[in-house]
Amino acid sequence: MIQRKKKSWFYMLFIWHGSVLPQLVPRLSLLLVFSMVIVYFNGTLYHYKVPLNPAPFTLFGLAIALFLGFRNNASYDRFWEGRKLWGALVIDSRSLLRQALSLTTYDNKSPQIKEFANLLIAFSYALKHQLRHTNSDTDLQKRLSSEAFERSKTIGFKPTFLQYELANWVKKAKLEGKIDSIGQMAIDANLNQLSAIVGGCERIHSTPIPYTYGVLLHRTVYLYCFFLPFGLVDSLGWLTPIITVFIAYTFVAFETIADELEEPFGTEPNDLPLNAMCLTIETTLSEMIGEPIPSQPQLDGYILD
Repeated sequence: MIQRKKKSWFYMLFIWHGSVLPQLVPRLSLLLVFSMVIVYFNGTLYHYKVPLNPAPFTLFGLAIALFLGFRNNASYDRFWEGRKLWGALVIDSRSLLRQALSLTTYDNKSPQIKEFANLLIAFSYALKHQLRHTNSDTDLQKRLSSEAFERSKTIGFKPTFLQYELANWVKKAKLEGKIDSIGQMAIDANLNQLSAIVGGCERIHSTPIPYTYGVLLHRTVYLYCFFLPFGLVDSLGWLTPIITVFIAYTFVAFETIADELEEPFGTEPNDLPLNAMCLTIETTLSEMIGEPIPSQPQLDGYILD
């Protein structure tokens, strides 16, 4: 995720990294060349003058802008819901460890408390890898006992497995008399919140915006940009390629941004920084039990991954 301080209006005009412009340069360059050809032939195609004027493009442009606005709002809602779910994960992880410290008779330096904290940390990393379809073995091996890690290797959906391990920890504490029934119920309520977070992330991840809607908008935007030079050439002349590329940049960039935000759990520059949020959970939980704080990674410019 790109995270940078606000710069002056002039500096913002030339920001490259983190914008969608690098993805659009080939398409905009092709449109620029095409527009220059249209200007050179004065809007004539195979000795036939294409009879277009700016009026219909004004109407179509307004309609496309409305649809793009709706598309971006839908995508940003998914992005923001994903952020709220991961924010809730940070809060619930802290709450669960606080309850384990305050509602049980375990000492904060006991191996049982450290095990519980490591299970919570491993849960956040497992969820991140599940959403990104990456291998979680390295992160889990560092945070789980050898027995738990070996069992997890045969599990397909590791966050659910770790929820089960957390519930077993609470059950064991109850059987040992380290926690009463009221404390057990309080911790179990927060464990249910973890289930809701996983379910919410799954809902976003497995239910994209309907494909046919994206195809329709994509075709409309590119057809609009393709015909635009024919409508502008008579009134703008040699300025047609510049104005065409500028308008196309606006429309195509909105579509590209919507595509990026639609899947907020990926690794593109504008996706959610799941690694940074997992590290936040690990850092705060380690502080709560007096464990060494993990080293902060060096950020690549302004990128949080």
